[in-house]
Amino acid sequence: MTNHPIRLVMFDMAGTTVRDNNEVLHCFAEACRQEGIEADDKRLNALMGVSKLEVFQLLWCEQLGEKTPVEVIAEKSRQSFQIFRDILENYYHTHSVEPTEGALEIFDWLRGRDIKIALNTGFYREVTNIILNKLGWLAGLDANYVGGIGATIHFSVTSDEVPQGRPAPFMIRKAMSAFGIDNPKQVVKIGDTPVDLAEGRRAGCALSLAVTNGTHTRAELELSDNDGLLGSLLELPHRLDAFLSGQLNGHAKQRNTGL
Repeated sequence: MTNHPIRLVMFDMAGTTVRDNNEVLHCFAEACRQEGIEADDKRLNALMGVSKLEVFQLLWCEQLGEKTPVEVIAEKSRQSFQIFRDILENYYHTHSVEPTEGALEIFDWLRGRDIKIALNTGFYREVTNIILNKLGWLAGLDANYVGGIGATIHFSVTSDEVPQGRPAPFMIRKAMSAFGIDNPKQVVKIGDTPVDLAEGRRAGCALSLAVTNGTHTRAELELSDNDGLLGSLLELPHRLDAFLSGQLNGHAKQRNTGL
């Protein structure tokens, strides 16, 4: 089956394809504690999926006020981000990393249908590579992080490799460009945060989906515009097949009515 109307699925990493036991949240909280940033877990969790440097820019702006000089916010954000990087990289260097439930099975299912698998993240490249390497997903990727024959994934892009991170659509567009895809209606976005859903919408994807077994609950995700919430990635094939059936039925109706 090589004529599937979906040519690319863009997955988030932590919480979607990479098991997240709140380690990122804990690393953020520790960096904030060290830096004297007043932000509780609820506020930090709401920023999951956003570029990590942008998170600190937002937090410092909230704490110091919008009238604070831009250069002050920028310097404090860079310092806080570096502390966060040290904490996060140390965590991933010293702990195991596992795929989420169904991730590897879904990758196999997509490859069998000639659908490209791309991963994007609010992480920066260095820590992303630590995670990918521990999972064995870095193998087979070239210098541009495009996967060849035998690679587990076909593309990796991080928030520091594009002009702006989520919810801006630049990471999705970069993946589309890597595979010569011009039509975003041939792309599905799936994550586990409101900002993932917003990214899919801004990119104009055919579907913008989220799993409810990641960093956000179903109740939290239902507040965001979406095309479906999945209990886990294992529900993705059914959702894509239902989407395909709907498209085929729609085309049949158009032919029958002469439209």
